[in-house]
Amino acid sequence: MNSPNRSRPDRRPRAGREVPEREVEKTWYPTPRLTLPIRGVREFQLRYEAAVPDLPLAAVEDLVSCKVPWSEMVELIERSAPHGFLIYFRNDVHLVMALAGDHADCVAYLMGNHVIAERMFRHDPRAMMYAPLHTVIWEDRRGDAWFTVDQPSKQFASFDIPEIAELGIELDHKLAALLDALAVPAPHELSE
Repeated sequence: MNSPNRSRPDRRPRAGREVPEREVEKTWYPTPRLTLPIRGVREFQLRYEAAVPDLPLAAVEDLVSCKVPWSEMVELIERSAPHGFLIYFRNDVHLVMALAGDHADCVAYLMGNHVIAERMFRHDPRAMMYAPLHTVIWEDRRGDAWFTVDQPSKQFASFDIPEIAELGIELDHKLAALLDALAVPAPHELSE
């Protein structure tokens, strides 16, 4: 595994704020963006949303308000996510963009699983930068439809924490299995 390229010294005075003197940490890392051909935006959207249901928010909020043991949250999410992922946010982008004269169809999502995310969070809360995953179902200028997602393992490897990197690989495999269930050939990078 390649270690991310990090540079440090960038000390700047903090005007008007009481911030401890610390160095700014910068991390550069490559992340493959996987853009996969699909039949049609709305056709794929229906299949995708059937395979990746919405987060059962009311049930999650009930468990949180009752301060139940974490095992009950795990059970709820396992029951709710048949392929290991849930939709946390959906943005039907094209409706807004059409007002500006842009006509490409596009739906953007945050797709994840907070039970898996917790296994990263315990090692470094910054992992939430990439959990949930960002996915987009979109149409190009020719009218061809695509599904795009950044490869999870590369994003999570950027933290240089083996436990988080291992979970990134687990997410690669779950993503490959989801694509298989959606009849979209998974790129070999997700199975390595």
